[in-house]
Amino acid sequence: MQVMAQETGTGKTNSYLDYSWKKVATQMPAEWYGSPDAQKVAATVLFCQQEIGGWAKNKPYHHPLTAKDSATVIEGRNGIGATIDNGATTMEMIFLANIYRQIKEPKYQDAFKKGLDYLLKAQYPNGGWPQFYPFRKGNSVNYASHITYNDNAMVNVLKLLRAVATMTAPYDGLSLPDAMKEQARIAYEKGIDCILKTQIRINSKPTVWCAQHDEVTLLPANARAYELASFSGAESVGIIELLLEIDQPSKEIIVAVNAAMQWLDEHKVTGIRVDNQPGPDGKRNKVVVEDANAPPLLARFYDLETGLPFFCDRDGIKKNTLAEIGSERRNGYSWYTESYLSLQKKYSSWQKKWK
Repeated sequence: MQVMAQETGTGKTNSYLDYSWKKVATQMPAEWYGSPDAQKVAATVLFCQQEIGGWAKNKPYHHPLTAKDSATVIEGRNGIGATIDNGATTMEMIFLANIYRQIKEPKYQDAFKKGLDYLLKAQYPNGGWPQFYPFRKGNSVNYASHITYNDNAMVNVLKLLRAVATMTAPYDGLSLPDAMKEQARIAYEKGIDCILKTQIRINSKPTVWCAQHDEVTLLPANARAYELASFSGAESVGIIELLLEIDQPSKEIIVAVNAAMQWLDEHKVTGIRVDNQPGPDGKRNKVVVEDANAPPLLARFYDLETGLPFFCDRDGIKKNTLAEIGSERRNGYSWYTESYLSLQKKYSSWQKKWK
């Protein structure tokens, strides 16, 4: 069975090959995961699993591998490349759980268990996860060992572990030993504790989080040249949403959520929107436009001293406005998020429930 879909307004028919890997791995109809096409994809996913148990990032595993691709996978199978960045490893594990619900072949469950072992092995004693495990080497990538909230890396892991521990769909079809489910539960609780410990405090008052924190000191840390230590609006949203989902939250979690939401409310950006306009070369150009009716935004980065939004190019120099950085980073990175209003709505419901 090949799922076909009509692309809105174009008349073009798409197969699963035209979708993103995220959609194929996590969002297809349940019955598709029992199809021959899904089994073809699964063969690639199994082949590309690294020896340590994780997967590389940004790979379209639903596309057939070329001979060159296969050789690269084999050559790097025992190397450094497994990661939780950009949804890697967690997406592949969700896919394996989806297909095992439909096709009870042990190889799919075995690969899932190997992935789970990888996540458990990669966790620090303090409860955090590095972006890459084993760590990438070299001065330009030493941030890969930091506790990583960037792009919801650690949040994705914690959601998976919570669902595994409680055998929530799509993991309810797996036959996991009780000891493994207990390991997932403990790892999840340690991860939540790490979130509470890394919340940035100013004069002892909790605020929000940085996109990455030093794995030893737990302090905000730099990543790539344009990702400086900061208060992070975007990454803090994902963390708060995870905390809002906790049933029977502790006093510490309630304090953390209330403080973080207060900080975001005080630092939301109003009166502007970000437009995509044609640049001098005809390419897309992000421009900040005044708009009194625009919904509030959260900046990606806020200065740790002033609390003001900042923007950064590959030279690592802070700028006050988006217009001051070059076209490549200005248009190739998400500097604002519109998620404040949806988060505020979830928070209001949470407040009513957990007064």
